[in-house]
Amino acid sequence: MVNLNKDWRPEFGLIYTWYAMDKEGKIAMMINNNWGDLPKVILCINDIEDKLDIISDYIWESSNNYNNFPANKNGNVLLDMYGFWINKGASKNDVYKGIMDDYKELGIHSYTNIPINKGFYIYEAVEGYKEGDDYPVGYDGPSKMGDYFRFLQPTIYGSIEDFPKELRGLVAVSKTVDFKVDRLLDNNLINTYFPEVYK
Repeated sequence: MVNLNKDWRPEFGLIYTWYAMDKEGKIAMMINNNWGDLPKVILCINDIEDKLDIISDYIWESSNNYNNFPANKNGNVLLDMYGFWINKGASKNDVYKGIMDDYKELGIHSYTNIPINKGFYIYEAVEGYKEGDDYPVGYDGPSKMGDYFRFLQPTIYGSIEDFPKELRGLVAVSKTVDFKVDRLLDNNLINTYFPEVYK
């Protein structure tokens, strides 16, 4: 298995989750769905694979090291776009019902909990076995495998202060991206969008 490092390239079979902050201080969970790139500034962190596990354990409230969680935001969730490949034939209403049913069943272990109670956006990468298998339903422009699309939106926002201080340096930061506006992030420009980590 290829470990995450500065020479890593996306490939099928390994899904990574990383975290990003936009120019307004909003936070997003970024799910690469095999093909989405990770910012080099993240990949160059020592033992980043283990550290991404640590930050994810914290977000999912299953951490052995960090258990002081911010209060639930108690917001709502908005469905923006969704992947065609795993939702073939589903309408937007079908997908929304699915994510809400998932929340009712799984609670804090549901992805829907992330925007509702953590206040984070969720972006997912376009996936598939080959180009054209997948695209973000609801987006009119072109997209390709690895492009990150805005899947779920919060209505009450979390911030970098919701992370323990020791984990904030694992969050990639952009001075140009605005999660409220930018619905699709070009996979080829991930390092341009996110050139640094939180300091």
